[in-house]
Amino acid sequence: MQGYKLVTAILPKGSTNKVMDAAREAGAEGGTIILARGTGVHEAKRFFGISVSSEREVLLVLVEPDKVQEVLDAVVRAGKLDEPARGIAFVLDVEQVTGIVHRETEG
Repeated sequence: MQGYKLVTAILPKGSTNKVMDAAREAGAEGGTIILARGTGVHEAKRFFGISVSSEREVLLVLVEPDKVQEVLDAVVRAGKLDEPARGIAFVLDVEQVTGIVHRETEG
């Protein structure tokens, strides 16, 4: 199966469910959340002289190309990614996909 884009967002821990809800409202069918740890220069904090990196979550949302801009815009709004140090979002082309099976609801 071809013709998908991957919307990826790196967000503060705890904000991902709200962002995923916004992505669903914009047309995404679902996503995957992965726990991560930031290592960027703005991410590190010091606690008793020890550098501690902040926890992050990575949201992966596979979408059809005609929905990608709406989903990305929703992710940016819900995650407040237009504000400093809130996170980042980007879109990647996906060459091939397998395993997407839509189940019919039993009536």
